[in-house]
Amino acid sequence: MTSQWGVAVDIEVGVYMADTLTTCRHAGGGGGGGGGCLMKWLACCCGSAACSCCCNCCPKIKQSTGTRFMYALYFLLVTVICVIMMSPTVEQELRDNIPFYSKLCETMNAGENCKTLVGYSAVYKVCFGMSCFFLLFSLFTIRVNNSRGWRAAVHNGFWLLKFIVLAACCAGGFFLPDEKIFLEVWRYVGAVGGFFFLLIQLMLLVEFAHRWNTNWSSGVKYNRMWYAALALVTLLLFSFAVGAVVFMGLFYTDPEACLLNKVFLGINGSLCLIVSLLAISPCIQKLQPTSGLLQPGVISLYVMYLTFSAFSSKPKEMVERDGVNTTVCVFPFNSGTESDKKIVTALGTVILFCCVLYSCLTSTTRRSSAALRVCRNSEPETERARCCFCFGDDTDDYDEEKTGSGQNVVYDEREGTIYSYAYFHFVFFLGSLYVMMTVTNWFHYDNHKIEKLLDGSWSVFWIKMASCWVCLILYMWTLIAPMVCPKRFEA
Repeated sequence: MTSQWGVAVDIEVGVYMADTLTTCRHAGGGGGGGGGCLMKWLACCCGSAACSCCCNCCPKIKQSTGTRFMYALYFLLVTVICVIMMSPTVEQELRDNIPFYSKLCETMNAGENCKTLVGYSAVYKVCFGMSCFFLLFSLFTIRVNNSRGWRAAVHNGFWLLKFIVLAACCAGGFFLPDEKIFLEVWRYVGAVGGFFFLLIQLMLLVEFAHRWNTNWSSGVKYNRMWYAALALVTLLLFSFAVGAVVFMGLFYTDPEACLLNKVFLGINGSLCLIVSLLAISPCIQKLQPTSGLLQPGVISLYVMYLTFSAFSSKPKEMVERDGVNTTVCVFPFNSGTESDKKIVTALGTVILFCCVLYSCLTSTTRRSSAALRVCRNSEPETERARCCFCFGDDTDDYDEEKTGSGQNVVYDEREGTIYSYAYFHFVFFLGSLYVMMTVTNWFHYDNHKIEKLLDGSWSVFWIKMASCWVCLILYMWTLIAPMVCPKRFEA
């Protein structure tokens, strides 16, 4: 009871600091705006007020959106630190540019040249701290239904204090006893968690494809241009998918080698054709009138990307031709300059960040959660066709708006939460494990460097190839599920 009273006092202080913005806003001169901005950031960092920009020209932001953005910023910051820890280039630059680097490492008890602060073991420890942080908040926010309670206030505010807790969790990983046992056990925990996050990511892709088609199809009855847009995008998606099949058939197959490439390219291409024909079959159209070729186009293109990524991740194969060992089934410019390889690696890292953040931020809305449970949303569809629909709001009803010297904040969760707080943090917990496994190259981590993110590994090859099949199976299930379980999909 005493602890709850103490938290309640902190919340009241935060609310008071947020309310003082009205007074600061009316203060005259340039100092008033600066004072209001300062009070806003103090209320955000040390109280329950929502965070926002200090610029009036910024569009208004919802509290639910700002909160998820801040957690994503924390997540991205730790992920960048993990990438830096796996980079020998950064390690060498620090060694060359920081004076007395070796003595500084000895003073911090970080080993010779700070060996304990770099490499896969350091990434495991940092991600252990980040995953513990999100798992703790997942348990802390169970059954929070609106933003009025003290637990919701902690979730939506106190950002400086939460940053200190996150930093303490990440640092605490370096003080764990029995390091070898911890790394061995945590590797398998990370593999299981990373697999479940990858599954959520694939389910979200299927939900994204269905939502895209539903949103744009809703605009056809009002404007025929949406039909033209649907046709154009569908044509482009299948053109890129077919082009990818041709490209991999030319450069990733060989008459004398690469048997797995030929088999899996044929299987994946055939499965994409099957789901495309199934999506427009009369039995599916009868139960799902909005089903079309856009969804299988998205799925086919993503499957071809995963197939290409799997072929690129496979260890290189050699054949002897004219007495010379020749590498076959590789990307054409692999033989080019080193800068080209760095560009590909950087692109792969950016794609990793985007996939992780999109999965974490969109998997927790009410609509996406219903899609992950593979059931029809009980609320009536009120689609409005938009070009940018993927981050659309679950509701357009807002409670009130707080204005200050900067960006306006809409408190949209007074009556009910827009997303599940506990599930939101749990997805970030799984995302932490997925980042840990991906950055350290899953099970081949001993000599792995971030610059070799796309280098050959059989474990990465099979994980990506299995992801192709899981994605196709999930999409196929969404097509046939209304026939198998009709009561679950009744309007």
